[in-house]
Amino acid sequence: MGHGMASRTDTKTRILDAAEKLFAERGFSETSLRLITSKAEVNLASVNYHFGSKKELIRAVLARYLDVFMPSAAAEIQRLFKNPELANLNEIFSSLIKPLLELNQVRHGGTTIFLQLLGRGYIESQGHLRWFITTHYGKYLESFVKAVSASAPHIPPAEMFWRLHFTLGTIVFTMASADALNEIAEADYGEHNDTEAIIRKVIPYMAAGVSVPILAKE
Repeated sequence: MGHGMASRTDTKTRILDAAEKLFAERGFSETSLRLITSKAEVNLASVNYHFGSKKELIRAVLARYLDVFMPSAAAEIQRLFKNPELANLNEIFSSLIKPLLELNQVRHGGTTIFLQLLGRGYIESQGHLRWFITTHYGKYLESFVKAVSASAPHIPPAEMFWRLHFTLGTIVFTMASADALNEIAEADYGEHNDTEAIIRKVIPYMAAGVSVPILAKE
């Protein structure tokens, strides 16, 4: 490793890289700071110096992805709404593919890691993460919800709230088990899928689910 300033930034990145891998594989609560420091080959003092706490570290790990993904996704949705007639739910969800796949440039396997981390955040009910995401990326989320709502005006807001969570759950669960699902699809059906192929498979399913008419109560 370099000396002086270079090695200081290296330490921070090394901690983030080690932490995100462990968080994605084991979850947030199951990953101790001690585990992270031994994987990153740094001491606990440097984690505290750079991040202050485990919560801050969790947020910093997600922020590396969200800072890239959110503006990019919002830009894609704005581009769509220059032609509102194009903006059906399939188009809206499909517009997220490029921003999601760009995360592979943040780091190798970034798309899957990001979606696994999001899933961990929900399954382990990391309340502070939800707060962090809505306060720091609220305007991006809002533009997405607005776009989806405009494309499915027959769905009331409360119902849309549920459906968007079902949608998030679907993508997160699918990506968390992607490796196993790919192996089954290959063994049983002779399919060869990559990350993009899986995302493209799930989109029509999600779009149909979000817009399906509400059944009248008997």
